[in-house]
Amino acid sequence: MAAAEQMLHGKTIYRDIWYDKPPLVAAFHLIPDAGAPFTDGWPLRMLDALYALLACSIAYGFARAMWSVREGVWAAGLMGFFLIFDLPASVIPVGSDLLMLAPHLAAVWLAWKRRPFWCGAMAGVAFWASPKALLVLAVCALWDIGGVLSIAAGFAAVCAAGVVWLAAVGALGPYWDEVWRWGRLYAGSPFVADPVRNGIARTANWAGFHAAAVVAAGVFLWQSPGYRGNARWKWLAWLAISLAGVAAGMRFFPRYYFLLLPVVVMMASRGLTLMGKWSVPAALLLLIPLARFAPAYWTALTDPAWRDTAMDRDSRSAAALTLQLARPGDTLFVWGYRPEIFVYTRMPAGTIYLDSQPLTGVPADRHLTQSEPVERVEAAQRRAALVGTRPSFVLDGLGLYNPRLAIGQFADLREWFARYQEVARSGQTVIYELRSRIAASR
Repeated sequence: MAAAEQMLHGKTIYRDIWYDKPPLVAAFHLIPDAGAPFTDGWPLRMLDALYALLACSIAYGFARAMWSVREGVWAAGLMGFFLIFDLPASVIPVGSDLLMLAPHLAAVWLAWKRRPFWCGAMAGVAFWASPKALLVLAVCALWDIGGVLSIAAGFAAVCAAGVVWLAAVGALGPYWDEVWRWGRLYAGSPFVADPVRNGIARTANWAGFHAAAVVAAGVFLWQSPGYRGNARWKWLAWLAISLAGVAAGMRFFPRYYFLLLPVVVMMASRGLTLMGKWSVPAALLLLIPLARFAPAYWTALTDPAWRDTAMDRDSRSAAALTLQLARPGDTLFVWGYRPEIFVYTRMPAGTIYLDSQPLTGVPADRHLTQSEPVERVEAAQRRAALVGTRPSFVLDGLGLYNPRLAIGQFADLREWFARYQEVARSGQTVIYELRSRIAASR
């Protein structure tokens, strides 16, 4: 959302904005622009709902074509249910992992239909939403081995179109650095003490919350014969590759399991049909996520002090205070990982950075409590470039959480930061303004 907001200010992602996700994620959030979509909310939420409906429709079409209408209804129902109750991931605006879900499912469907070129093209669309689409491409190749060359051609065509656009706007090199190089550093540095144990526990939790689908998928693998291009080994390969994608980087965040959801839902839709009358008690297992997560929706609606939205409320407060001080044409820089402040202020960024990860070298998945960087030299070089900028306001949304990463703790930024004076605070955010502006206003 913050990247899309900056694009509305005329900036190009990667070249003018540091952005570590593929371009389709930002482009998706440009679609509902109409006045103030990001602050008012409903156009974006409508788009998100339509996207979820698209995913359900693809699941329905794939399962109906492979088996019957009954399986199609189960597939659509399961997909819709889990997209609602897969908290916390489902209440986050459509991000990289979720945006890949629909083209992922469509690509495998096209592989099954022996439409290799369009299968590869759809995998290419998924690639511009998430680099993990390379795993989707592998699944498609296994599902249609005879069409591998055409799959590769379709994938290459879509990827080439994106590369040509990036090169034309001078963003190809920055795209490589920000998405792939930084992404490799991020994925290669787990931050928990025992990532294997963490992965086992989180995968077991996911399987428990998705017990209805997991049990039915197991029945499918046990009972379903292979026919019409529906060989059991293909399903096992899809499942194994998806699990490998979840495990990549050894983080096991809830949103990563969107890579696993399509294959489990598809197998479960057939498994529930094969179970006959036993499908009813199996479906009752849906009460597990319903009972666990449905109350959170009520809490979100009724509790203004809900813990899960505490940082967001602070960001709204900081944005409001900043807007009280701002003048037309002012710019903003946010230290920490608080891009929502750009959304709530709708102010243009005063630097290419929408957060401080590339400046500290500490990824946002740990920087509230840890301060060990995954890169040092490059981060120092970016800080050296930062001192050449003069944003009107600097908001430190990290220092009060982790004083070791406060903006004033970096020696190479102290002279630059001395140009700013604290003018307000909002809970966990400190607002600084250029001293020259303050002196001029007096």
